[in-house]
Amino acid sequence: MGLFSFCIKYLMSCCNLNKMTDALYMDDSYLKEFEATVKSVKDEKFVVLDKTAFYPNGGGQPFDTGKLIGPDREEYSVVFVGKFNGEISHEVDKPGLKEGDKVKGVLNWERRYAHMRYHTTAHIVSAVLHKETGAKISGNQIYEYKLRIDFNLDDFDKDALQSYVDKANEEIGKNVDVEVSYLKREEAMKIPGIVKLAGALPPSIDTLRIVKIGDIDMQADGGTHVKNTSELGKLTLIKAENKGKNNRRIYVELS
Repeated sequence: MGLFSFCIKYLMSCCNLNKMTDALYMDDSYLKEFEATVKSVKDEKFVVLDKTAFYPNGGGQPFDTGKLIGPDREEYSVVFVGKFNGEISHEVDKPGLKEGDKVKGVLNWERRYAHMRYHTTAHIVSAVLHKETGAKISGNQIYEYKLRIDFNLDDFDKDALQSYVDKANEEIGKNVDVEVSYLKREEAMKIPGIVKLAGALPPSIDTLRIVKIGDIDMQADGGTHVKNTSELGKLTLIKAENKGKNNRRIYVELS
């Protein structure tokens, strides 16, 4: 089972458990609301909380949106979420929040859940491509309504690409659980397919979050996923592009 290069971004930004902000989505991707305390506010609109369920932009998965409800039930729209120096920062649409404020976070669930479905799909499609062709994934981008995957492959054969999507649908149809666990770096490096990437990680990352999808894929990852592939539906190949020598791109969507 392959551990693909685009996951380095996830690992670098999300998988280190020695983080300063408690990322609630790491253990519960289905958490829609939460309560937290404001740790700091920069330039009146960049808010760091002591814990958060908002996923920060990175590794091909877009940031979550939603709102923070502050004192006196004042609402602040969360328009961007990023991770900087180990802290998850929430950009809000107006000033008003201050250090020490108690807030309630509410995610835009429709957007989050779409990203969860496509993230799990990205793992499955990438695993099938790697298994069937040996292709290395060079990049991906998750959207609310589609998924883009870039990979290195000599031949550009649309019929073959369709067959890989069909195989991915077969894997999805097995309705397997998506399991999340944590492993120390030295244990993770013993797993085939994880050794190569884990060896490239900075020494500061000593614990990895492992996502396992049935027997099709197992890799270190810091993003959000569904609990079972039955939540994904049917995958359709909507576009295939030849991006030059050995560079291919496909777009797929779920129904």
